Amino acid sequence: MLLFLAMLLVALVFSSVGFKKYVWFISIGYGFSVAAIGVALLIAGREQLSAGTVYACILFIAYGLRLGGYLAFRELRSSSYNSKMKNEIKSGDSMSMVAKCAIWISAALLYVCETSPVIFRFVNGSGTDALLVVGLVISTVGLIVETVADLQKNAAKKVNPRRFVDTGLFRIVRCPNYFGEMLFWTGMFVGGITIYAGPLQWIAALIGYIGIVYVMFGGARRLEIRQNKSYGKDPEYRRYVTTTPIMIPLVPLYSVEKYKWLVA
Repeated sequence: MLLFLAMLLVALVFSSVGFKKYVWFISIGYGFSVAAIGVALLIAGREQLSAGTVYACILFIAYGLRLGGYLAFRELRSSSYNSKMKNEIKSGDSMSMVAKCAIWISAALLYVCETSPVIFRFVNGSGTDALLVVGLVISTVGLIVETVADLQKNAAKKVNPRRFVDTGLFRIVRCPNYFGEMLFWTGMFVGGITIYAGPLQWIAALIGYIGIVYVMFGGARRLEIRQNKSYGKDPEYRRYVTTTPIMIPLVPLYSVEKYKWLVA
């Protein structure tokens, strides 16, 4: 488990940007931590790399750089975003150092647990098998979906920044970027099912997978509440939200606002 602990250290280093602004623990720090873990695994496991593990690490790098870069640009360059979110996201200036450290450590641990299916492949000396290939295909589709969704949303907002987005992938599901994220980590978890050795590895992988799914649904709830405040009086928006699933295409779940336990 030394490799697991080493990757935890990597995640701690890269997610420490949150000490500048606490929300970065779970945003910019998240993306760059995953990318850094991908690089670190390629280096640490270079003597036992297989085609599947190399590709998985490349996916981590691509996923993390895309997410971290996008969030960093939005935070540092988008005045409209910062103005809009100023009253919705607490600055964290009054947060104690103990609380910040608790968020930092728990977030870094989650990131390592998310990537643990690939870490455990190296730990257990496993190469590439059929289920890993299936998982990598799912993860690739997920990465494409969330990337396309972000591009479509940005394009739609440039045309009409005051209107909700219901074009492209948003016609199928209201949070296609969150759906793509869940697909990405579903693929990673599935790809490791055949190699988890013992209860601790299963627990770590499950914590990572269930944890990110919970975070995504929590994010969807926050977005729904925010959009209801902004567009709730628009009849087109009301029709859209009552006919388009919020998180998973074809699954008739149209709202998560009432689920107050989704506080991620």
